[in-house]
Amino acid sequence: MSKLLSHLSYIAVTSPDVEASVRFYEERVGLTVTDRVDGAVYLRCWGDYYAYSVIVLPGDQPSMSTMAWRTASPAALDEAVARIEAAGVQGEWVEVHKIGRAYRFTGPWGHSMTLHWDVTRHQSEPAAASIYPDRPAKRSSFAGAPRQLDHVTIACTDVDAFAKWYNDVLGFRIMARTVLDEAPISVFSVLTTNEKSHDLGVVLDGAKVPGRINHYAFWVDTREELLIAADTLMENGVPIEYGPSIHGIGEQNFLYYREPSTLRIELNTGGYRNYVPDWEPNTWKPSQGSNNFYRNGSMPMSLTESFPPADAPSATEEGVPDEIKDALLNPYAKQGRG
Repeated sequence: MSKLLSHLSYIAVTSPDVEASVRFYEERVGLTVTDRVDGAVYLRCWGDYYAYSVIVLPGDQPSMSTMAWRTASPAALDEAVARIEAAGVQGEWVEVHKIGRAYRFTGPWGHSMTLHWDVTRHQSEPAAASIYPDRPAKRSSFAGAPRQLDHVTIACTDVDAFAKWYNDVLGFRIMARTVLDEAPISVFSVLTTNEKSHDLGVVLDGAKVPGRINHYAFWVDTREELLIAADTLMENGVPIEYGPSIHGIGEQNFLYYREPSTLRIELNTGGYRNYVPDWEPNTWKPSQGSNNFYRNGSMPMSLTESFPPADAPSATEEGVPDEIKDALLNPYAKQGRG
């Protein structure tokens, strides 16, 4: 299979209070509003090369409207569409603001994905233009502002089947997976379209609501910027849900927090690059530090919540015995830590 997808280009999310969410992105995250069209607000990070990377749409609950990937070429877009439809999924061609022609489909587990080649590149006004030719704009003067969008992590009922479908149909590379210590239950997997450890993650979800998102992430250049962002968020009344710490899978520094809609945001930096074309994904156990590199703290229960909220419990609460739930959320207890 030729390379079909290049990278994650934008994420569209919904919020019950669009203006509250937008203010948060401007005042607490450091994004910039670039457009407002028919109730949708378009925002970008200072280092985004395209016109926007986040769209906030009105909605009754926090959710993901679509996740968008730019293809590797115009021909790759047509090939990707052919492969999707050959797999039995029918999408549609749509016109997307400042992108144009794009193909949107809903995958087998209910997640909307938008594929496109055409883009509008960001053009800074002279006062905002960087002195460095390769930067689309000046570095933000906002403490801890992200350079760019990094990845999205969705939730579904079958982690391994999700990873296989997106690998078989669209060529996502499967980079790693996590299986519980106490039972052969796959709870997490990471996939990528490039050399990053992942730009698409998937977590196990026992809820009966299709198309849920667990979080999406921004990227900062350094660990120091991530720590400054954590400090700034806390100083301004925004609780940190988890971190700062380091993931075992991917080895990125991370922190998680929530925007006003309650949607989860992650901030990443560091990690490794993997250029191995025939990479064989390793299987991790939670006790090996798949989520926490240092193996010295358990993941909070709240991190199992995905969006939109569901009446059904999350995966760690539904269909999994208590001892396995404990192993996922507190895998180091038997070692006397956590």
